[in-house]
Amino acid sequence: MKTETLTKKNSHTLNGFSIEDIGDDHLFTSLDTPMKPNAFDMSDKEKKERIAILFSEIMDVLGLDLTDDSLQGTPDRVAKMYIEEIFSGLDPKNKPKVALFDNKYQYNQMLVEKDITFYSNCEHHFVPIIGKAHVAYISSGKVIGLSKLNRIVQYYAKRPQVQERLTQQIAHELRTVLGTEDVAIIIDAKHLCVSSRGVKDDTSSTVTTYYGGAFNTPEKINELQNYINN
Repeated sequence: MKTETLTKKNSHTLNGFSIEDIGDDHLFTSLDTPMKPNAFDMSDKEKKERIAILFSEIMDVLGLDLTDDSLQGTPDRVAKMYIEEIFSGLDPKNKPKVALFDNKYQYNQMLVEKDITFYSNCEHHFVPIIGKAHVAYISSGKVIGLSKLNRIVQYYAKRPQVQERLTQQIAHELRTVLGTEDVAIIIDAKHLCVSSRGVKDDTSSTVTTYYGGAFNTPEKINELQNYINN
């Protein structure tokens, strides 16, 4: 097995707090997912090969026997899963192509796509975030295919995430695509970094919201909540 010598980067501070001080706090520093400028210089094939090597080293450090029939294919399986599935939303080439259609029905009320199931991963511990997204918009003259709402949610979920950023990214994408500020996003999710480790609270969930344009009124918020809860 190929091994490499890795050095730990020096700890740094944020707003006067060290990484250790911040601990398990929900933290994100920008709307954009933090990416290196050369993030896509490597091909998917090269990335899978390198991830497999590095994951083999993690397993070896943990003391696992990589010659065992059950484990020897694990590094390759993990590498393929990372690139093709659970982190595929990092690559812009996987962004869903969205076609808009004229609102010929002249439907000028809110459209709500609720209970969109998604799976993401916490960028702080790389463990799953499992939740549902509720997406709503009011047409400004164009409409989007219903399945594309699901695909936009999935695209931004399939990357290391923080729920607050995920909410904002979905909202920003829909505002841009639809050409309207009248967009609302509600996400209700369970974080395994909370339930399976750390505080080990299996009953709590996290709710984040975005209300833009016409949705940013008590009346519209109540109407949307009624649709979602019924």
